[in-house]
Amino acid sequence: MPSVKRGANSDSPGATKKQKANGSITSFFGAPRPKDGVGAGTQNSSIPPPTSRFNKEKWVASLTAEQKELLQLEIETLDESWLAHLKDEVVTPEFLNLKRFLKKEKDSKATIFPPEKDIYSWSRHTPLHTVKAVILGQDPYHNYNQAHGLCFSVRPPTKAPPSLKNIYIGLKNDYPSFECPPSDGGLLTPWAERGVLMINTCLTVRAHNANSHANRGWERFTQKAIDTVARVRTRGVVFLAWGTPAGKRVAAVNKQRHCVLQSVHPSPLSARNGFFTNGHFKKCNEWLAERYGDDAMIDWSLNPNKSVLTQKAISTATEGKQEGPLAPSKHANKAPPSSPTPLGDGDVENGGAKAKSTSVAAIKTVTADADPLCDEDDLDALEALAAAEDLANAATVTGAESIKKDEVTVEVKKD
Repeated sequence: MPSVKRGANSDSPGATKKQKANGSITSFFGAPRPKDGVGAGTQNSSIPPPTSRFNKEKWVASLTAEQKELLQLEIETLDESWLAHLKDEVVTPEFLNLKRFLKKEKDSKATIFPPEKDIYSWSRHTPLHTVKAVILGQDPYHNYNQAHGLCFSVRPPTKAPPSLKNIYIGLKNDYPSFECPPSDGGLLTPWAERGVLMINTCLTVRAHNANSHANRGWERFTQKAIDTVARVRTRGVVFLAWGTPAGKRVAAVNKQRHCVLQSVHPSPLSARNGFFTNGHFKKCNEWLAERYGDDAMIDWSLNPNKSVLTQKAISTATEGKQEGPLAPSKHANKAPPSSPTPLGDGDVENGGAKAKSTSVAAIKTVTADADPLCDEDDLDALEALAAAEDLANAATVTGAESIKKDEVTVEVKKD
């Protein structure tokens, strides 16, 4: 299999180029890699990539014959910036057993998603030295032409699944100029190429069988990747953890160094309990701007011709900016409500307080048109976990025999 490399774009189109004292944007985000793949963003090839002591050829030569066979995919497609830090993990008995399991799946002719060449695409779209923010997912989409290695993202012509539609609503609440991709699309590679690491807990799944590769070893590996970001990106990045499972994965992150934003999951079964107005996209940029200057802000636009970073947004983000690499942020490290409860059509719960939603009509449209219990093709394990969270919370609060969502009733039994 040929080696696939993809650069990362750390530029934010439309942002005013302004740097704060003692906060070199190059020193934080690292030098961009030269573009040698399709679809990479704009690169500054005059700046070399960060130097590394990792000698890939020497490491590969040290592997046994079986390890080389089992780790062929990692050797050929896991970006070297990540492999340098994960090389010890991939030779552990746990990871090698995972690879033996995946080999059996492949030998049995089972259809596995994402396609093999895309399993580590998150590492190539977002090399370690370019990470600004991390969005955590759970399980890859399990239908054709969906999963391609970035959580929440789907390839065209596949339409955005329900959770991603709700992400768009939250994003438009933060940045009214945001426009959904044409044809209701859901390709999020522009975010990845701007420094947003989008990684699932499990990196593979059997077709039409959510969670089928859970508890096989991916969880330990991807946790190691998350921990690597927290350890290596010493000047701080933003972690966006939506839902209880994602929150658990960032529990050990140093909140004095990094910004941790937590919320309910964007699934239609939980988004109305606070996701739409959590403000995470704007808070992420405000924290980055406070610490590193305007250059660090992420352009969340999916329209190549229209940035969401207007001059007004930049000015608001940088008001009261503090100097120093560990400048605190009033937006960081806010936990979600511990037991979200269903609200009326006009209310959205956010951090324990109720506020009027600015997109009630849009929310109704999305939840009515994209009921996650009606179309299996739109389901992924991430939504299933979010549903389980809400049902468990409701059962605890009410003793609860049932929850109604539109015309659907889900029975909940307490032991």
